[in-house]
Amino acid sequence: MGASYERGLAEVGEGIHAYLQPDGGWGWSNAGLVSDGEASLLIDTLFDLKLTEAMLAEMRRAVPAAARIDTLVNTHANGDHCYGNQLLGGARIVASERTATEMDELPPAAMAALIEQAPNMGTLGEFFLRCFSSFDFTGIEPTPPGETFSGELSLRVGSREVRLLEVGPAHTRGDTIAWLPAERVLFSGDILFKDAHPIAWAGPVSNWIAACERIESLAPQAIVPGHGALADLDDVRELRAYFDYLYEQARLAHADGLEPLAAARRISMDRWAEWGEPERLVVNVATIFGELSGAGPPNPLEAFQQMAELALGERSATDEAG
Repeated sequence: MGASYERGLAEVGEGIHAYLQPDGGWGWSNAGLVSDGEASLLIDTLFDLKLTEAMLAEMRRAVPAAARIDTLVNTHANGDHCYGNQLLGGARIVASERTATEMDELPPAAMAALIEQAPNMGTLGEFFLRCFSSFDFTGIEPTPPGETFSGELSLRVGSREVRLLEVGPAHTRGDTIAWLPAERVLFSGDILFKDAHPIAWAGPVSNWIAACERIESLAPQAIVPGHGALADLDDVRELRAYFDYLYEQARLAHADGLEPLAAARRISMDRWAEWGEPERLVVNVATIFGELSGAGPPNPLEAFQQMAELALGERSATDEAG
C-alpha cells in the first residue's frame, strides 16, 4: 500500500482544499472545496449522511465561504460520491447527463437492503460486508442534480474558473473531472485511484486510457484523486501503464478462451503488487473481454461475485498454505 495520510482537509492551493478519507478503499472517497470570497463549490459528497455532515462541519470551521455551499458537482454516480447530496439544501447541483441517469440505478435503499441480506448471501455477502459494513445507508434521500451537461461546462466560483470535462464512459458511464486551469489543480473523481486498483464498471478501458492521456495533456501541478492520498502526474502515468499492460494481457487471455476469473489469476501484476483492492482486477478483465466480444461489461452483481471469488478464494489458499 502507499504512504499513510491524514483524514480531513488538505490545502492544495489558495482557497482550494481536498477532503481526504484514508485508507481510500471501498467507499472511502475524497471530495473537494473551491472558494473565492463568499463563493464556494463542493466537488462530491460522501457515502453516508454522518460522513458528509462531518466533512461539511470541518469545511465550515476552516473556510468561511463553506457556510453556504453555492454549487455542488458530482463527478459520477457511485454512491460514495453523491449519497450525501441531501445535506446541501439550496445548492445548485451539477453533473453530466449520463451521471444523472445512472444515479437512479442503485439507490441508497438498495444498498441498505443488501447490507441487511448479506449474512444470508454466502461468499458474496461476506465480501459485500467486508467492503461496505462501515457505512450507514439508512435515511438517505436520493438528491439528483438539477442541472446537467454533456461534454464540457465552465463554472465560476467568484473570479475562479472551474471547467467540468466529461471523460466517461470509463469507471462509470458519466465520469467527469474538474479542472482549475489558472491554478493548475485537477479533481479527477474516480478516473484516478492512488495506490489502488481501479475498477472499470462501465468501460471501455480504451476510454480510460484516453482519459489519462487527456489529464496528462492538461499538465496539472496538483491532483486530488477520487480515492487515496494527493497525487501527481506520475500517478496518472502509472495508471495508464497499468491499463496498457492489462489490455494486452487480457487480449491474450481472451484469445486463449479463458474466463475472466481464470485470466485474472493468470495475469502477473507484480509491478502493482502493493496496490490495494486487487480483487478489482477480475472486473477490469471482464470489462475488457466485454469490449472485445461486444457483450459489454458485467452487471454489478456478477462483478461482485467474481471479486468475492478472487478475494476470498485467494485468502483461503493463503490460510491453507499457512
